[in-house]
Amino acid sequence: MILYIISWLPFSLIRILGKGFGRLLGRIAPKRVAVAKRNIALTFPHWSTRKQQDVFQANIDRTGMALFETAMGWWWPAWRVQKHVEYEGFEHVEKILASGKGVFGLALHNVNLEFGCRSVGYIHPSIGFYRKHNNPLVDYLQYHGRNRANKYMVDKRNAKAFIQALNNGEFCLYLPDQDYGAAQSIFVPFGGVSHTATTTATLMFAERANCEPLLVSSMYTRRGYKIKFLPAIEYFADKDKHEALTLLNKDILSLVELQPDSYLWMHKRFKTRPPEAPESLYEQLE
Repeated sequence: MILYIISWLPFSLIRILGKGFGRLLGRIAPKRVAVAKRNIALTFPHWSTRKQQDVFQANIDRTGMALFETAMGWWWPAWRVQKHVEYEGFEHVEKILASGKGVFGLALHNVNLEFGCRSVGYIHPSIGFYRKHNNPLVDYLQYHGRNRANKYMVDKRNAKAFIQALNNGEFCLYLPDQDYGAAQSIFVPFGGVSHTATTTATLMFAERANCEPLLVSSMYTRRGYKIKFLPAIEYFADKDKHEALTLLNKDILSLVELQPDSYLWMHKRFKTRPPEAPESLYEQLE
């Protein structure tokens, strides 16, 4: 109820509250904050300590805002979402749809993802691949909040339904850039970490469905947000899985670098380690 009420405040005031909550996070969630700082250092070892710290601090502010962006994504009326969002590169989506294929949208896991998912639907209603929340109430709010502008969500255990949606020429969203464990992953570089668990399900969907993949990112602007669509990815078809996922991680990182403070750095991206290098990269934080 409190979040719902806050969501009706002026956007400029919500931004101030978000930044304040981010500073509070630094005090009440020290382990997550430490993970974010560690991830930035691991991913960008060539950056100066000052630049790493600046991006880290900006990311904490953005992460604080994410709580309110969730409320905005779930409850803002359509006119208010559309007032604060713009789109770039949608012609790449239109080109794929015009060919009769599905659009396999590979979305970056940015902290403003909830608002980004809602926003995508106002330029083209999409279908999302998601994990049900353990709390039934939160799951209900998440599912129906995202679908206020989109079509429906597919549970992550129902890959067949997701492939069918792509085969039907739908625009589908999937998150390829998190650590899903070793069972369905291989280890390829991501930034400064040479062995990063990267899901092979991305390639499985691209291979089995009649679709073309492209990257999608929800970014911040002065007036609100921008949904950025990149051109279709062409190297999945003629590369082996190690080469393809290495190139994909490189492209993801290039997109992250456009606005690194927007990325979900509090997730333990490098938690799963390969057998030849089993040592935890977060050992000093545990």
